[in-house]
Amino acid sequence: MPDLEVVISLCLGIGLSAACGFRVFVPLLGISAASLAGQLELASGFEWLGTWPAFACFLTATILEVAAYYVPWIDNLLDSVATPAAVVAGTIITASVVAELSPLLQWTLALIAGGGTAGLVQSTTVALRGASSVSTGGTANFAIATGELAASITTTLLSLLIPVAAVGLMLLTAGFVLHRLRRARRQPRTQAAPVKQHVKAQPAGTLLH
Repeated sequence: MPDLEVVISLCLGIGLSAACGFRVFVPLLGISAASLAGQLELASGFEWLGTWPAFACFLTATILEVAAYYVPWIDNLLDSVATPAAVVAGTIITASVVAELSPLLQWTLALIAGGGTAGLVQSTTVALRGASSVSTGGTANFAIATGELAASITTTLLSLLIPVAAVGLMLLTAGFVLHRLRRARRQPRTQAAPVKQHVKAQPAGTLLH
């Protein structure tokens, strides 16, 4: 495989892995659909991703995952499962698109680039949702879930169409989220001002009757 194709396929894997950090099953659904449409050639041993049974499973899982993140507090519980799942999904996706490499190099790149990217993005979204749950009681989590879904869909589509652009979008999104987290931590906490009690001094020599 020419070096340029390796770079493009690696960018494709990283972009899809970043999408896994937002929603685990959206990029899996995307590569399954692209493979079924004949627009994506999967590496040897991963042809099962481009089958109709796999597409049906990913579609069902995507619907359930998206719906669950709109339920307050359930989304926080789901994060504990989604984090390791995103790492596994990112590793599998990257390995499935980086072909014609030695198995050692293929899985090393998949684990570091794919799994590492998915875990990093997922950890960032978990921190953002946790901060929202504490500060707003979960009322702002609806907007966060919508933004994560939009980011996952956009990153998946860009990865399949323009892999390099998807990596750029991933970096911009990560920078934006980190900036929001830092701003949230720097905001001073409002505290109630202590009530001072003033005691009126009695004049010297006053007799109490």
